[in-house]
Amino acid sequence: MSMPFYVSPEQLMKDRADYARKGIARGRSVVVLQYDDGIAFATENPSRALHKISEIYDRIAFAAVGKYNEFENLRVAGVRYADLRGYSYDRVDVTARGLANAYAQTLGTVFTTESKPLEVELVVVEVGRDPAGDQIYRLSYDGSVTDEHGWVVMGGQADRLAGLLGGEWRPGMTLAEVLGLAVRVLGSAGDDGEPRALGAAQLEVAVLDRTRPRRAFRRLTGALLEDVLGASPA
Repeated sequence: MSMPFYVSPEQLMKDRADYARKGIARGRSVVVLQYDDGIAFATENPSRALHKISEIYDRIAFAAVGKYNEFENLRVAGVRYADLRGYSYDRVDVTARGLANAYAQTLGTVFTTESKPLEVELVVVEVGRDPAGDQIYRLSYDGSVTDEHGWVVMGGQADRLAGLLGGEWRPGMTLAEVLGLAVRVLGSAGDDGEPRALGAAQLEVAVLDRTRPRRAFRRLTGALLEDVLGASPA
């Protein structure tokens, strides 16, 4: 008679966490940085069609690393959640905090009940009327949420890149300054260990601009992005 196969709950959760972390670490990093007039997002992404940074609602954006089809499903669900809540109640009732809580529930449920966790890490961001009102929530594959301030790095080599960012970011930087920093950090180590110069065509960049009246999200591409990068300190 064969013995029943048993895995302790602790070992099962550890295996799921390791699996998710490995998948996320394979993704190219996303950096999120506060600047004087809003919040900037940047990642190395040569695709013009498959976005890792997206608008969710008027002043809320979403960025992700990991498996594209998994975080794209979460993005679509987030847009539906925001639209339904804004329609049923009021547009001001749609908040990054509420969205982060909804995502946390989904990620946590999948992590504990499904055979495979979601291989994703998310940031949900809301731009305030001033920097003190900005909200940045980072969500892990298991549904845990952290409230971040100033900047966030997700994806491959996140710890090393966080060390570089933390040493140089400061409150009140301009958009050109934070994007210059983001590009230096993202290009700080290539596959051969050598720093790379990343150009506008290799980057996906967006901002939540607090000076815009309602829809704060906009993408920076082409000549506009090249102008901003050209204005940043080398």
